[in-house]
Amino acid sequence: MEQSSLFLTADEQPISLGQALRYLESSGKLESVLWEIMRQHVLEQEFQVLDDINISSDLIEQVIIEFRLNNQLTDSGRFQQWLAQEGLDYSSFRKQIVSNVKLENLKTQVTESNIQEYFIERKLFLDQVVLSRLVVEEQSLAEELKSQIIEDGAIFEQLVQKYSIAEDQIFNGMMGLISKGTLPDVIRAEIANANSGELIGPIEVDKLWYLVRVEKFLPASLDEQLKQQLESELFEQWLEEKIQNTNVQLQVKF
Repeated sequence: MEQSSLFLTADEQPISLGQALRYLESSGKLESVLWEIMRQHVLEQEFQVLDDINISSDLIEQVIIEFRLNNQLTDSGRFQQWLAQEGLDYSSFRKQIVSNVKLENLKTQVTESNIQEYFIERKLFLDQVVLSRLVVEEQSLAEELKSQIIEDGAIFEQLVQKYSIAEDQIFNGMMGLISKGTLPDVIRAEIANANSGELIGPIEVDKLWYLVRVEKFLPASLDEQLKQQLESELFEQWLEEKIQNTNVQLQVKF
C-alpha cells in the first residue's frame, strides 16, 4: 500500500482511502459523506470572500461570553471540564466560534434581500388556526347535528362525544394548532372568511362529512425567531443549489 493512500490504521492494520470509501459505499453512507464534504468546501470558499470583512476580536470574545452565559459555563473550572468532554482545547473552540460567526454573516448576506418575499411565499404554511371538528359518514346526519347546534342550542362538544368518528373525538373534536397550508383545500377555502367561534359545514372530505368550528386564528408575523428560521431555510436552499451546480469528480479508485 502506498503511503500516500494510507488513510488510517486500526490495530496497526492500514486502511487506505479507497478502502474507507468502499466501506462507506457498502454501508450506504458514501453519498451523504461526499455531500457533507462538498457542503463544507462551498462554505470555505465563501468564507474566503468574507475574510475581507473585519470580524473583530472584540466581537468573537463577546460571542464566547454569551455562549458561556447561555450554557452556564461562566466558572473557569466547569468551562475547562466541558472543553475536555467535547474533545476541544480553547484554541479549537475559538476557531469554531469564528466559523459560526462567519456562517451567520454569510446567511445574512445571502438571504437579507429575499427574506420578506420568502415570508410572503410561505405565509400560507406559517399562518395557523385552531379548529374543532365533528366527523360523520352521512351528510344528512351532519345537517341535522348542525341544526341542533344552531337552532336548538345543542352543545357541540357533547355531540362530538356522541356522534363523531374521528380519533380526536376523545378531545371533544379539538384538532389543535394547525398550519393553514396543511388543511384540505375545501376546508381552507371555507374558513378563509370565517370568524372565531363560527361553525362551518357540512364539508365533504374524503367521503366523510365535517362540521368545523373555528376556535382561533394565529396569523404569522416576521418576528426575530421566525426570521431566523426562514433565513436558515433560504440559506440551505441556496447552498444546495451551489453544491448541485458544482462539477464534482471523484479521483480515488475503489
